[in-house]
Amino acid sequence: MRPSLLSVSLALCLSSTAVIAAPEGDPRDFDQIVVTATRTERAISDVPNTVDVIDRARMDTLLVRDIADLFRYEPGITVGSSFGRFGLNDIRIRGLGGNRVRIQTDGIAVPDAFAIGSFSSANRNFVDLETLKRVEVVRGPTSSLYGSDALGGVVSFVTKDPSDYLRDGETAHFGTKIGFESANEGLFAGATAAFGGERWSGLVAVSHRQGKETENMGEVGGEGSARTQANPQSSNGRSVLGKVVFAPSETQRFKLTVEGKEDDVETDVLSSYGLQTLTGATNTQVLGNDHQSRARITFGHEIDGLSLVLADSVDWQVYRQDSRTQQDSVEVRRVPSGGTVIRDRREREFYFDQRSYGLQANARRTFATGSVQHALAYGIDVERTETKQNRDGRRIFLDTGVVTNVMLPDVFPVRDFPISDTTKAALYVQDEISFADGAFRLVPALRVDHYRLSPDVDTIFREDNPTTQVAELSETSVSPKLGFVWKFSDAWSLFGGYARGFRAPPYNDVNIGFTNFMFGYTAIPNPDLKSETSDGLELGLRFSSDIAYASLSAYYTEYDDFIESTRYIGNDPVTGLMVYQSQNVDDARIHGVEFKGGLYFDTFAPALEGWSLQGAAAWSRGEDRTTGDALSSVDPLTASLGVAFERDTWGAELVGRFAGRRDRLPTAPAGTAYFESPGHAVLDLYAHWTFAPGTRLNAGVFNLADRKVWQAGLVPLIAASSATLDRYTAPGRNVAVSLSVDF
Repeated sequence: MRPSLLSVSLALCLSSTAVIAAPEGDPRDFDQIVVTATRTERAISDVPNTVDVIDRARMDTLLVRDIADLFRYEPGITVGSSFGRFGLNDIRIRGLGGNRVRIQTDGIAVPDAFAIGSFSSANRNFVDLETLKRVEVVRGPTSSLYGSDALGGVVSFVTKDPSDYLRDGETAHFGTKIGFESANEGLFAGATAAFGGERWSGLVAVSHRQGKETENMGEVGGEGSARTQANPQSSNGRSVLGKVVFAPSETQRFKLTVEGKEDDVETDVLSSYGLQTLTGATNTQVLGNDHQSRARITFGHEIDGLSLVLADSVDWQVYRQDSRTQQDSVEVRRVPSGGTVIRDRREREFYFDQRSYGLQANARRTFATGSVQHALAYGIDVERTETKQNRDGRRIFLDTGVVTNVMLPDVFPVRDFPISDTTKAALYVQDEISFADGAFRLVPALRVDHYRLSPDVDTIFREDNPTTQVAELSETSVSPKLGFVWKFSDAWSLFGGYARGFRAPPYNDVNIGFTNFMFGYTAIPNPDLKSETSDGLELGLRFSSDIAYASLSAYYTEYDDFIESTRYIGNDPVTGLMVYQSQNVDDARIHGVEFKGGLYFDTFAPALEGWSLQGAAAWSRGEDRTTGDALSSVDPLTASLGVAFERDTWGAELVGRFAGRRDRLPTAPAGTAYFESPGHAVLDLYAHWTFAPGTRLNAGVFNLADRKVWQAGLVPLIAASSATLDRYTAPGRNVAVSLSVDF
């Protein structure tokens, strides 16, 4: 994109004091209620953090089907993806992602991500967005409330309740939705039923989805490494959410939640066909069959209106959550050997399973000391997780029928780390202190986390690692926070503060283990790993009135002791093997500025009723302090700007997505240069029509001008001279539509 176009776009965004927000929700100020930022119900204007809220109405308007759709217009939040087979894989906040961002559903952390090699990649995409009523994102370190893994921030998914459908004395509700999107020829269908009475209420929501590969703008098809078009895929998935609520009184609620989701994807990996230069083999077939599932059951209790010395209200929940990723791969190959050609079939199986049990309890107490008001919140989090991972496989010689479990460098089955039990126990306390009739709020918080890792060495791990000495780990971390909000006028407020984050050493880094005598290397555990930590400062200014709302914030965060997995540390003097070990080696610095806001024109003139302008922008810089290189995970300047028109039964919105050139990258190897994805401007158009009571049609056209663009978060570090750059392009012009009917 030409610099002038980006400059004009940002100028429009900033001059209009215009996050993309739904006109239906009418967020003329920051009165939307959030819970994640302080673990108490607070308006955004009263929290000392930058918080994003995307509600159900907005998700429907934007035709959201996956996490990439969800954060399409949220600069500073990036959803990663990979070409080939595994698709969406990461949510990054301000340049930090993976397991360094806490992703949770109803307060319960979703399973971890884990990847090893070319055939194994377990992601964290475990949530069906159709089951949600709201998504909250807290940017920056949040370990003072959520502990380990909240190093970069929190993404909080909140599922639907029966009360979201049963209003005005209704006792029953039924709704259906169907949808289509052309980018992957996807079909969706879902249904929700809710019932309720004086004390009992319940909800059941089910959905099914199916589709093919998501298109890009690659033009080279066929088989082999030159292919730039997406590989053929077939996907289908389903989910269910069930809730039963019992309210014995107006101040008490018991809630039982059952949730399940599974997805299956079959891929014909055409880009991996043909001659493989590293092995000399020729692939004639490469297939992938990936299954992912998560199931959760939760029982909770909320009670308000207490008159206890220590609490006005209390809530607690116990839960169990199981997840499984299973990925099966098949390669059929021709291998030259001694003047002949050997035909073999390689079958690989990868499993990554987690089972968690936990207890969460929170209490709140409001009181006054003189003219100072206090809102005290405190609680405990206890969780125990068992993690199992293994790889299995076999090599079948098609000419002789011989089957072997030896597939160098592996002799299957193998575990890349032992079965691991992790126990996390934490106590947190936070006080929201209000001075001067609430004009100034000081929010100190402190959390103490104890983390314990207990490995279980079984036969599979020991046979593959006969001399490896695994290690236990026990660590305690203290995470403080101090925030403030100063409302120095009716419309203006200043907010910010300091927060510390941490991430306990992962089980796979502490006890990774494998030895390959053929290629002369070994990986050994490291019981001395320290927690990764972050220290973040933020300062922001908010404005809120009937005319406009806006927020401008700046942040600076330092990250210390990043863990580099399997780093080469030297040669073993006895065996001569090269030794690899995970170590604390990297430090990083990320700073930036973020803006969001909206402007409503009906306050200027009645003739402009229904017109609004919304937008957001994010600028950031990241540096690896160990090497001095730029961080590739930090996005270039990005922005969004939308104009909307809303009437009682219909509305439309035109939204632009803008990005600058990705020109800050790590130093490339000598003689090469990394591809710098060019800046771009993309327009999307939305419309909705309620043509009968309870019936709504939503439609969207994306990339109206059918432009070829590379989204920075989707492009790996790749040579600028590569012939396959088009693999990483976004879809061209595509459409989506949904129809919902509620009774």
